[in-house]
Amino acid sequence: KHHATYVANLNVAEEKLAEAQAKNDVSSIISLAPALRFNGGGHLNHSIFWQNLSPNGGGEPSGELLDAIKRDFGSFEAMKTQLSASTVAVQGSGWGWLGFNKQTKRLQIAACPNQDPLEATTGLVPLFGIDVWEHAYYLQYKNVRPDYVKAIFNKANWADVAARLAKASK
Repeated sequence: KHHATYVANLNVAEEKLAEAQAKNDVSSIISLAPALRFNGGGHLNHSIFWQNLSPNGGGEPSGELLDAIKRDFGSFEAMKTQLSASTVAVQGSGWGWLGFNKQTKRLQIAACPNQDPLEATTGLVPLFGIDVWEHAYYLQYKNVRPDYVKAIFNKANWADVAARLAKASK
């Protein structure tokens, strides 16, 4: 339901943007930026999130993804620790991310507030995202965000993350 709402609101904002552009109404174009960012980000983030998870997920990644994690963080456990700490520390609602920096060709940890999309706001290509809006975990984990963040690694679809890294690395 949440994702569908972001898509519906993004569609409305895009329609208003097209109208404003047709009228060359720069003020209206500018005023639509927050709606486009929030709803577009919500759509982008959730589209990645659903693919990043699997009922058969978990364990450790392998191949080039694991090699990159070891190179950039020292170990898989060190990456999990850093990503978890950054994600749990998000104030209010937002996302924790494992991203790829195309300039340095390295993995990086980042956090974004609200529905800010990782690539548009930081330049990092999103590989693995953790949604820390309360609606993502409240029913099962109440207000214990660290337990949710720890558990999400048990559902991580490392094959999807590896495919995103391979595409980003080209």
